[in-house]
Amino acid sequence: MPVIEMSTLEPVGEFGSREWGEACVNCAIRMLQAANLPDTITWSFTEHYTHPPARLMTGGRESAGYYLMVKNGVVTGGDGVTEASLGIPGFHGKVPWGSICHQSGAKYGSVGQQQRNVEEGALFAAIETYVGRPNPFGLDINEAGEASIMLDPVGPWPREVAMALGEDMEEGNGLHNVAATLQMDSPEFADLPVTELRVPAFDQMTDQQKIDFVRLCGIET
Repeated sequence: MPVIEMSTLEPVGEFGSREWGEACVNCAIRMLQAANLPDTITWSFTEHYTHPPARLMTGGRESAGYYLMVKNGVVTGGDGVTEASLGIPGFHGKVPWGSICHQSGAKYGSVGQQQRNVEEGALFAAIETYVGRPNPFGLDINEAGEASIMLDPVGPWPREVAMALGEDMEEGNGLHNVAATLQMDSPEFADLPVTELRVPAFDQMTDQQKIDFVRLCGIET
């Protein structure tokens, strides 16, 4: 039986907010602790959302996002992104808030994840064409010399971690669907054309919507 009972969850905050991130972390820690991870695992997960709305950064927050660390099998986590969490190989994502916010509230399994990847690829390509230069999001350059939302040091997902956080994802559970359930909609996307998976449909936007969306993603034109 899954650790998190989805029927007990409700939206607590916008994507990238302190309330949402802390709720995600609390659920993830419960899922990982229930897995009784071996003390041989040291791994880290961070998500850093750049250019968030000012309303999400009150109270002295320095970054929008959250982190999870597994160190010698002990699980910790919290709001924001810490130097300690970034120093451990794992999954480290850094991406403009506006580019992934709305679709992160969609619930799906593995097929939906693949479709989201395709639709986000189309969104990013459309914006690159619109702006007229490569890497319009200003993504960090990795060790291979490529712009990427993934930061070094990259480390593979330990099998036990992946199983714990992905448990029953195909049936609507798993950390992604937990996070999506905890997410409240953000007003910036209320009138934007989006796909069934809530990915912004850039080619269907009006001229003004395109200007506003590009600005929302922190892109200078």
